[in-house]
Amino acid sequence: MKLLQSSGKMLLTLCAVVLISTPASAAEMTLKLGHLANEDNIWHKASLKFGEELSALTNGRITVEVYPNESLGKEMDLINGMQLGTADMTITGESLQNWAPMAALLAVPYAYKSIEHMDSVAGGEIGKQIEAQIITNARIRPVAYFARGPRNLTSNRPVKSPADLNGLKMRVPNVPLFVDVWKALGAQPTPMAFSEVFTSLQNGTIGAQENPLALIKSASFFEVQKYINKTEHVRSWIYLTISELTWSKLSEADQKAVLEAGKRAQAYERELFNADEQKLVAELEAKGMTFVDVDNDAFAAKAKDAVLANVKAEIRPIVEKLFNE
Repeated sequence: MKLLQSSGKMLLTLCAVVLISTPASAAEMTLKLGHLANEDNIWHKASLKFGEELSALTNGRITVEVYPNESLGKEMDLINGMQLGTADMTITGESLQNWAPMAALLAVPYAYKSIEHMDSVAGGEIGKQIEAQIITNARIRPVAYFARGPRNLTSNRPVKSPADLNGLKMRVPNVPLFVDVWKALGAQPTPMAFSEVFTSLQNGTIGAQENPLALIKSASFFEVQKYINKTEHVRSWIYLTISELTWSKLSEADQKAVLEAGKRAQAYERELFNADEQKLVAELEAKGMTFVDVDNDAFAAKAKDAVLANVKAEIRPIVEKLFNE
């Protein structure tokens, strides 16, 4: 009888140990992912894909709630929330240079000659250095990156080389790097709020502006501009990120699942991105705009000194190397 009682106590003790030792991966978890894009944006669709894949990889234990249109908060608020543990995930890019100076490399004019070149950097050794600095300094972790449409110059006269700019008055964002680069190229850059651009083009206050194809279309610039000059002067990417506080709560197996879901979402986003860029070209041509091939090497060479003068000393050697590749 004593032996049976002793065995029973041992069994209860073992059960208790098993319960206490149950891995975190067995726990159910809901991740909240907020971002600034709308429901039609490919970043939103890729976020939903991430959630689907993560749920499948964890047998439904980890679910992702996606909040578009800044409904969970603005970008900087979400980053701060992730650092405090009140938010789990967001999509963010060069805003991270407030903590990690290397994040400025996500969008440097003429640093990336093609999307393939950009991929080799984002997915290579430099990309790993950027991610490591973001993790250490900003306390959020990139789990995937998404492409952004390159910025192109629109105008009412074709621009094939820097010489064709010849004092062209154009709108640029109020960013010293952008202003100085376009001055160096020969234009007359004018910082202006985006909301004022259409009217300023319409009344002739400015003669040109630069933005990705998606914004050129959504802002109806085809009504007041004839040419899209394929300067592709800024190629960039943006990260899907998770809070380090949230990451630390995951088991090693679930961390691997998050990274795998990120990898799948990244591939899905690229498919959507490529299709979307082709669709935008066709739609803008149908609206009467003409695409102009430009001498990208000439633009990059003339912009180089202004770019190097405006980037921080910490990343200047990397930028110089990128220009020379």
